[in-house]
Parts: sequence; structure tokens; C-alpha cells
Amino acid sequence: MIDLPITEAHLRTTLTVYLDEHPEEKPGLAPVLDLLDSGADLTVRSEFRGHATAGAILAGPDGRILHVHHLALDKWLLPGGHLESVDDTLLEAALRELIEETGIPADAVTTVTHRPLHIDVHHIPANHSKGEPDHQHIDFRFLFRTTADVGQLQAEEVTGAAWRDADIIGDQTLRQRVTRALR
Repeated sequence: MIDLPITEAHLRTTLTVYLDEHPEEKPGLAPVLDLLDSGADLTVRSEFRGHATAGAILAGPDGRILHVHHLALDKWLLPGGHLESVDDTLLEAALRELIEETGIPADAVTTVTHRPLHIDVHHIPANHSKGEPDHQHIDFRFLFRTTADVGQLQAEEVTGAAWRDADIIGDQTLRQRVTRALR
């Protein structure tokens, strides 16, 4: 087990602040609160009832959003991933993942908001090569801007990168929030 600086209190506070701003999402995120209330450590990858991940929504100067082709899932997704011991906050984890996966330097990225723009709970299929059963990711997604282009991709996780219009974002809530935030 990895000892992470991100604490249950940080997760709970971030989730509570988010739900105060988006109370209509409480029914969908109630299972996350239940996991926290039951003592589940959502900061560790081995908690297969669900664990926290951090995602980055990166907007370029023209408002298009960066997507990466994820090797393990063979899908185009937003950059992001698991928490690591170097992460003090979910925001830092999202920025670290963005930089690692895309090769865009940190000094070329600006944080748009210090609160998650979106929290998404989604299914991850079993990965037998890693000994991981089906599980849930609780993805805390933060919005960033850049004027830089993609650099060296993290080849072990990402096989491609593409700037795409925000209107192709599959999740309607996320699409609307991104569009509104970038006006």
C-alpha cells in the first residue's frame, strides 16, 4: 500500500464543496460518500469498490479540448490517472497526470479553477495482467488552459493525442460546464 499525502479529509472536503455547488448530483455521488463513511480509503488503487483518480480538461487557445488515446482501455479519453505519493491535492494530481501523459510543460499550463469542474464515477473493466478486478474510478476533473502543443507522449499509457471540439465531449454535463467556463 502506498502512503499518500492526499487524505480522506481532502477527498471529503473537495466532494462536499463540489456538491454544495452542484446539489443535483448528490444522488449520483451518494455511493462515494457512503464509501467514505464506511472507512474506505479511496486514495489507494487497491480499493476496488471505488478509488479516486484525477483528470485534466485541457483547453487550447482555440477552445478545443485535448484528448489522449489510452493504451490499456483503447479509448480516447481526457488525460488523467491514479493518485501517487507525490500528490498533495487532487488538483496537483490532475496537473501531474496531464504533464506526464502529454509532455506539455507545467509552466505552459494555467489552472482555470481550483475546484473540480466535474466529478465522474465510471466503470473500469478487469485488467488481469495487473490483477485488477472490475472496479470504479471516482474521477475528479479540473479545467486547465494552455497555449502549448503536445510534447513527448507517455508511451506506456498513451498512444496518441488530438485536440477536439468541446461539443464532442460525451458527458452532457461536462460538455455544458466546459463550454460555459470557456466563454
